[in-house]
Amino acid sequence: MPLDALVTGRIATFAGESGFGWVEAVGIKNGRVAFAGSAIELETRADPFTVRHELDPDEVAIPGLTDAHLHLADGGIALEQVDLEKSRSLDDGLALVAEAHGRLPEADWIEGHGWDPDRWGRWPTADDLDRVAPGRRVALWAHDHHSLWVSGPALEVAGVDHETADPAGGIVRRDEDRVPTGVLHEAASRLVTDRVPRPTEDRYERLIAALAHQLVELGIVAVHDPGALALQTGLGPSVAAYRRLAERRALPLRVHVCIREEQLSAAAEAGLRSGDRLSPDGERARVGWLKLFADGTLASRTAALLEPIESEPGQPLPPGTERGVFITPPARQAELARKAADAGIATIIHAIGDRAVRAALDALEPTAGRTPLMPRLEHVQLLHPDDRERFARNGVAASVQPVHLRADAAAARRLWGERAERNGYTWRTLVDSGAVVAFGTDAPVEPIDPWPGLAMAVTRTDPSWPAGTPPFGPDEALSLERALRAACVAPAVTAGERDRGRLIPGQRADLVILPIEALIEPVVPGGALSTARPRLVLIDGQVGYEA
Repeated sequence: MPLDALVTGRIATFAGESGFGWVEAVGIKNGRVAFAGSAIELETRADPFTVRHELDPDEVAIPGLTDAHLHLADGGIALEQVDLEKSRSLDDGLALVAEAHGRLPEADWIEGHGWDPDRWGRWPTADDLDRVAPGRRVALWAHDHHSLWVSGPALEVAGVDHETADPAGGIVRRDEDRVPTGVLHEAASRLVTDRVPRPTEDRYERLIAALAHQLVELGIVAVHDPGALALQTGLGPSVAAYRRLAERRALPLRVHVCIREEQLSAAAEAGLRSGDRLSPDGERARVGWLKLFADGTLASRTAALLEPIESEPGQPLPPGTERGVFITPPARQAELARKAADAGIATIIHAIGDRAVRAALDALEPTAGRTPLMPRLEHVQLLHPDDRERFARNGVAASVQPVHLRADAAAARRLWGERAERNGYTWRTLVDSGAVVAFGTDAPVEPIDPWPGLAMAVTRTDPSWPAGTPPFGPDEALSLERALRAACVAPAVTAGERDRGRLIPGQRADLVILPIEALIEPVVPGGALSTARPRLVLIDGQVGYEA
């Protein structure tokens, strides 16, 4: 039977457990790889109706990338919000807020993301916002989405004042008189976000599709969406939007949609299990994992640590938080993971500090093998040596975002001291132990572009760092081949998709054509890998994007 499409050139299949698996040609039939081998052999299987994709001599093809941790629904909403990521100072950020204040209707909230107290030199306050947007309710997520900067009117509508107690797993930042300053850490953020109007299903649907098309242009063919940031009722509007897009076959890529704790009962009652289609009429949106939070983050000083955080002159921590914060207590993590597994739903747990990683492993290990999707820890930024073998030994995957190291390196060295490079961002250690290590970006916390993170995984340094800054823990660098497998193969493995991630017979024909210099070693910081852009992206053998 003749082929539907034939791709010829230098093609990495990632066949087997190591190496690039180079072939000269890949033949596609019914959306899957039918043959992979020599161009001469496959030429005999083509006919005049076979679509041909010929690589230029300076091009190479690899399997399509899967982002194992990308907030697609909330990232879509972020397209229409204030973006503070590139504001180098508090004044720069306030100018953007002032612009939005002058542009938006008076009753609207100003929402946004991307501020960073380390970048700005201090924690911002409600007074700062009230000066440039008087009378306006404002809610702005920090770069790590674990701290919320809000205005005076936002605090007022939420009833937050000097008598408000810190909620479990959260901290209201206060001055010396216990008056809230305008920053809410972790679970405390929901005191305000629960008052912010929710995006509608229509808005989610429109913006999910818009961002998904941008992702395909970057070579991303699938996404694991860790779920909504705001409290959901029932399954929530973003899940409904994914279902509608799938029904209309309007999703340009595949998505595993995660749920949060408050959605678990609704999912179980609906009979939804990990790996199920959200709609019987479309396969590209599927149920992912239950997403839990063990701790906070490095930047917010809320990552749960085995040893206290390093002290910072002039920046005292709220009392009792020297070893971070458990957002979900360990016993509750274990209870929820077990409950989810009983309903056929796998669990992923956000765990950044070494204390959080240990507790999350304790919670997930009993659930391994009970669902088609692997239990996973998200981020794993500080890992005690005693816990390094537990991932492979007990069937728990590590979902990490190498691009985080770009922004985190200086803070990690300062706040975690010698632990930072000894036990931090241990990607090679995990891979060498046999653990499944899947890459993602954590967008919109970081940009959606996957290529800088791949370069970071190999080089452990970045051109944006001050001149003379040494690589961060260079012994934990991965080879280029291992980094690409973590972006192409491993995410599919964690999702129980045995037919994706490689370009071998029987696998889905998801393929990306890149400039060959992107795969030339040694990888150079800021070089061709970090700036790679596809010329062609195939999904199920069909053109998803062509430059």
